[in-house]
Amino acid sequence: MGASPIVVAEGLTRHYRVALKEDSLLGTLRHFLRRRYQTIRAVEGVSFRILPGEVVGFLGPNGAGKTTTLKMLTGLVHPTRGKALVAGHVPWRREKAFLRKITLVMGNKQQLIWDLPAMDSFRLNAAIYEIPEGEFRKRVLELAEMLSLTEKLHQPVRKLSLGERMKAELLAALLHRPEVLFLDEPTLGLDVNAQVAVREFIREYNRRYGATVLLTSHYMADIAALSERVLVIHQGRLLYDGALEGLLARFAPYREVRLTLGSPLPREALLPFGEVRALEGREGRLLVPRERLTERVAEILKRLPVEDLEVREPPLEEVIAKVFQSPKEAV
Repeated sequence: MGASPIVVAEGLTRHYRVALKEDSLLGTLRHFLRRRYQTIRAVEGVSFRILPGEVVGFLGPNGAGKTTTLKMLTGLVHPTRGKALVAGHVPWRREKAFLRKITLVMGNKQQLIWDLPAMDSFRLNAAIYEIPEGEFRKRVLELAEMLSLTEKLHQPVRKLSLGERMKAELLAALLHRPEVLFLDEPTLGLDVNAQVAVREFIREYNRRYGATVLLTSHYMADIAALSERVLVIHQGRLLYDGALEGLLARFAPYREVRLTLGSPLPREALLPFGEVRALEGREGRLLVPRERLTERVAEILKRLPVEDLEVREPPLEEVIAKVFQSPKEAV
């Protein structure tokens, strides 16, 4: 028999009731006398299961319900209805044993004390989680080495770069060695090198400790590098749950052909071979149906002055955009 899921969401739903208010003075008076309300359906009946050790990407546009779902799974928000189990616990009970098994890292929030060295915040976390001094030092040194942060532990947090602060946030969040990591935009705002470093750390941490990871990110490179399975959410509803490759096959039934031409050509010259997505000077980009790829590439090489040709999968950003444009197809 296979392993039991470590994260279970069944029909998770979260509605918010917000008061409606007009901008005018009359509207303000009405607001005091007789308030009108609107129900915001942040998450609507989301269900999925995650096995121990999986790294799952959680995709969706702003306002889709990703962060609200993570907050329910970590117990910060109580669902309107639905059930959840994380590491054998009901999250919103916030039991001490549960809190020792999970962590939530949000790229736009910080837990480190701004004017103190990161090491002081680590010591505070160690006290909260009752980590013995010897074990604390061992874990800090190990994680700092994995994050290339060893030389920065005693610098005030305000003097660290954004990438270094994010690494320190990860170190603080992982000191208690959680089984389940909920990561909400951990590379938000970081430069490319810092993004790669954080990505590699998450991959190595998952490999070394078998931690389960649910990761949201606007950077498709994060998802492609770390997740074989993705969840796609739109307007609070789960649209897709499956392999990343399956998402590409289902919503990108074409391949991208990149061309370097011997001389510039008008757009019309490329139209017979596929959908022209870009053409600038001698560089062109076409989308070609997968089933006609071999035939079209042969025609391109025969009829156009091609210096170089490359076939690749279309950018993941385009695939995800297509999912959101046709959500009914995803169900």
